[in-house]
Amino acid sequence: MPDPAAAMPDHTADAPDSVPTAAPDAHLLSDSARSAGPARAPFPDHPDHPGYPDPRAFDSLVDLLDDAAVRYPGRTTLSLRTDAGIELAWTPAELRHRARLAAWRLRALGLNPGDRLLTWSPSTPRLPAVYWGAQVARLIVVPLDLRMVPEVVRRIVAKAETRWLAVGTGLDAPDPQAAGLHDLKIHTIDELTADADETFPPDWQAQLDSLPRPTRDDVWEVIYTSGSTGYPKGVMLTHGTVLSTVEACMLLLPPREHRAVSLLPLSHLFEQAPVLFYASLIGADVLYVRSRNPRVIFESLRDHHVTTMVVTPQLMDLFWNAIAREVERQGKKRAFDRLRSVARRLPYPLRRILFRRVHAQLGGRLRLFVVAGAFLPPETQQNWEDLGIVVVQGYGATECGPAAATSEREHPTSTVGRTVPPVRIRLAEADQEILVAGPTVMPGYWRDPEASGAVLNDGWYHTGDIGRYDERGNLVLSGRKKNIIVLPSGLNVYPEDIENVLQEAGIGQSVVLETTPGRIEAVVLPVGSLPIVSTTQAVPERPTDPEAIAQQGVAIAAAIKAANARLSAHSRIDAWRLWAEPDFPRTHTLKIKRDDVRQWVAADGALPVREG
Repeated sequence: MPDPAAAMPDHTADAPDSVPTAAPDAHLLSDSARSAGPARAPFPDHPDHPGYPDPRAFDSLVDLLDDAAVRYPGRTTLSLRTDAGIELAWTPAELRHRARLAAWRLRALGLNPGDRLLTWSPSTPRLPAVYWGAQVARLIVVPLDLRMVPEVVRRIVAKAETRWLAVGTGLDAPDPQAAGLHDLKIHTIDELTADADETFPPDWQAQLDSLPRPTRDDVWEVIYTSGSTGYPKGVMLTHGTVLSTVEACMLLLPPREHRAVSLLPLSHLFEQAPVLFYASLIGADVLYVRSRNPRVIFESLRDHHVTTMVVTPQLMDLFWNAIAREVERQGKKRAFDRLRSVARRLPYPLRRILFRRVHAQLGGRLRLFVVAGAFLPPETQQNWEDLGIVVVQGYGATECGPAAATSEREHPTSTVGRTVPPVRIRLAEADQEILVAGPTVMPGYWRDPEASGAVLNDGWYHTGDIGRYDERGNLVLSGRKKNIIVLPSGLNVYPEDIENVLQEAGIGQSVVLETTPGRIEAVVLPVGSLPIVSTTQAVPERPTDPEAIAQQGVAIAAAIKAANARLSAHSRIDAWRLWAEPDFPRTHTLKIKRDDVRQWVAADGALPVREG
């Protein structure tokens, strides 16, 4: 994402704490009155949430959409904003109608139940319509991430054994030909979800209704891992696993008027489950933003009157830095910090009143961040909670869904909270590896029994993460099992723990390695550099001025010294190196390729921190 600083207006002017929600333009919703075929009556209400359905009553995600289409008539559920403004605004009935159009076309093209359909598109309401259309046709969706490099895309295409691709359109859409996908049968999501034409028989909807409906045990999606090792694994997700994940979301985020702005890719479960499917379940309003212009992004937050954001820690940092830069520009940093210290001791509603000018620029109604995907620095969480915005942190994986999370009532820093029903967690006795069981766990990897057997044992998914419980029973993450450093003394060192402390000390990104037995080194990016969260985000140039380089060295050394003061004696950093490029090598999911960093470290050049 580009630098959003310019998008922040003057937040010191008087402004109301909240703004009434504006209805979408009527003409954008006119299609929702179109017949979408027969739909059953609403499913039973949830016993704890009257007026909202019980996801345990659904046999498939198709039932979820059918219920939403009759439960929330006339209510906008998915919309799209681009640089030109709002381009689509669909009710659940319109979304269902478009999904059925896609289902008919996919069957007419010759796809049969069980066939794999690749999807590769930026976020737009038409993409979920294709997802649901594939479900109606009982196909298996294989979503590709926009950030995947062509080599990874080709590996996934080969593993998925498919010839079909539904691709997005527009300037920000991928180019299948440039990725070497010359042999696929390619159709755009626009044409798949377009109005019915002369090729549709009069009874096409009745024919769709005569098809066998999917069940909870049917696989509807295969999400591939990053493939950084050359062997991407396809996580199989059934209707049942995703519905159970939605059930967990209902416990984490009780139903109410949620208005979300979506900034994460729809190819990831972290965007699909808590945003797309849960929002559809409870009739929430989701706005997809397709723009590289930070002004448009911030205007979208404001105009949509966003209440809830599902984000990564990096996105939270980018938004906060925009606010901080504007405060600095106006010369009001001391007053801003003083107000934050006062707000920290007040109830959340009063905090929002103190910072009503900031909230006005964010739409006046933002109350909640749901964050996962990476380490959340306590400072980042505290920054936003000072403003009266609750930060709920979760932990999970595509293979097992949400495993643990904090809550709106209890959201301490430096922990990922407690187990989320219907999930179960235990720690392995031997090494404290986190094991997850329950209906959210995948049935296995696509056509890879060896990889499946390596992580699934008696219904328990072995996450590869190490954890422990704090004195209040909250789960605390220590790092990846495969990255543990075992010192000659027999003591264990968790690199991610050290990297998190370095981040809190001021070093945004680092990789901690054991270079020789017992010697711990940190490979770091310059102090103050922001982690890359999008392929469209500009990578900052490294300083070339000798004085600036020297200042960076002093700042890094000071940060490492501060971190060492907090670390146990056996975990302290012995030396550091400045990474030779503006950013670390990353997978398409933006995880650092640690093996590439290890290879680079074989060269000389470490700078000592302590001796002896």
